Amino acid sequence: MPTPPACPVCSLENTYPDGDRLICPDCGHEWQPGSDTAIEDSDSKIIKDSNGQPLIDGDSVFLIKDLKVKGSSINLKKGTKVKSIRLVAGDHEVDCKIDGVSFMLKAAFLKKA
Repeated sequence: MPTPPACPVCSLENTYPDGDRLICPDCGHEWQPGSDTAIEDSDSKIIKDSNGQPLIDGDSVFLIKDLKVKGSSINLKKGTKVKSIRLVAGDHEVDCKIDGVSFMLKAAFLKKA
């Protein structure tokens, strides 16, 4: 049985066949072998951290800079670890909880742990 090829989006080799297509569980990319087109939802987009690593739901990330929270006196400190992120569509790509408080963050300020 031949080994499936690496994912063309994230280049990780953890791909598996599903019927007539290949799936990458790391970034969620789906494609047909020998085809350049992806089989994705029209709204889906691969969200990457500040270093270009693809993020998925449940990842842990670190803040790469201090962030001021609008409308509050709270400052999120650089190096804060955020566990179990959730990816969402919109201006802020990541929903998370830090110390029990919900925040919406941009992926550009995060680094995958």
